[in-house]
Amino acid sequence: MTIDEASRRYNIPVKILREYESWGLCGEVKKVMGSWRYDDSDIERLSIIMTLHDTGFSVGEIEQYMRLLQKGKEGERLRLEMLNRKRDGTLDEIHFKERQLDRLDYLRFEIQKGMKKI
Repeated sequence: MTIDEASRRYNIPVKILREYESWGLCGEVKKVMGSWRYDDSDIERLSIIMTLHDTGFSVGEIEQYMRLLQKGKEGERLRLEMLNRKRDGTLDEIHFKERQLDRLDYLRFEIQKGMKKI
């Protein structure tokens, strides 16, 4: 399938597909008549890229992760470390937001309590 077909079918922006191609990680992507052709294994890798993108990985982090993925078993420990760091950061953000909600709820409670006295 062409880059435009892959973009439409899997809802992946062409910009991300072009970035992926530029990394030289498209081992299975074949250039046919001047345009890239994606097969199922490329789509599987693109799915990983989109998952990483959707979970907050930067373009550089995604590229690093994908290069480690190519190393197979050798890169597993480092990929797991990357995922653990991102997960820990996400939990920190969640806890921060929970504290913000608690403070907002306190302020709302105080206003509502004052309104009942009137």
